[in-house]
Amino acid sequence: MRLLRARTMLAFAGTTVALAAVLAGTSPAQAIPDRAGTGVAQARDKIACPQGFVCIYPDINFVGQPYVKRAVDGSVRHLPDYIRNAGSSVINNSGRTARVYQKDNYFGRHVCVGANGGSLHDLRSYQLNDVTHSLKNNTTLCGA
Repeated sequence: MRLLRARTMLAFAGTTVALAAVLAGTSPAQAIPDRAGTGVAQARDKIACPQGFVCIYPDINFVGQPYVKRAVDGSVRHLPDYIRNAGSSVINNSGRTARVYQKDNYFGRHVCVGANGGSLHDLRSYQLNDVTHSLKNNTTLCGA
């Protein structure tokens, strides 16, 4: 009985690790600058954004552990502390538009990321790098 329980636990642990790897889904290995600017970051640093989700990354070029939000679950008036004032790039793999705002409650400067694969690899050009505070997901088209 103990042996069976141990095998079951090992099988469960292996499945959990495999599932985590699939969900993390590193994107194709591309040469991307590392954070120190001294070489090339490892492919594991680049985490794919799942289908149906909006992902805000702490570094440009979609590098680092992203904040991941399922778009159909609505908007976020106050982003969690770990991504608040830290967002540098965004991928929108949902069927809704995603607007990232400079301030809480959808105020201040913002940028709209189009639905179904829209992305911004560097928020610096929008003067929104490291000032992300809120995220609005809806069906209003960008520019409308």
